[in-house]
Amino acid sequence: MTPFGKKIRELRKNKGVNQKQMAADLDVSPAYLSALEHGHRGQPTWAMIQRVISYFNLIWDDAEEIEQLARLSHPRITLDTSGLSVEAVTLVNRLARKIRGLSPAQIAALSVTLDQQKDS
Repeated sequence: MTPFGKKIRELRKNKGVNQKQMAADLDVSPAYLSALEHGHRGQPTWAMIQRVISYFNLIWDDAEEIEQLARLSHPRITLDTSGLSVEAVTLVNRLARKIRGLSPAQIAALSVTLDQQKDS
């Protein structure tokens, strides 16, 4: 499941609507909506994100949160490590091999470290 999918499921359940009804309201197939929720599809398009925001009547911070979660929800990441140090390339490859075995606490610790790094 992706962060975007988790949030959509949460919002949908809070609204008391099932996937089939939400899919019909958004004019998408239930299979597509299910795939978005479960992380079996790529990032949603900007138009789809806007439809979700409108569907749940989200404004300001809540709408920005949905947009941010969508940006963080690509289920298959490709990293270009060309030009990086040997250490960076090694780290990326080790992470790719071992990420499925990391505990939630280990993932949280890595996230804290990354959050401390300023975005460029």
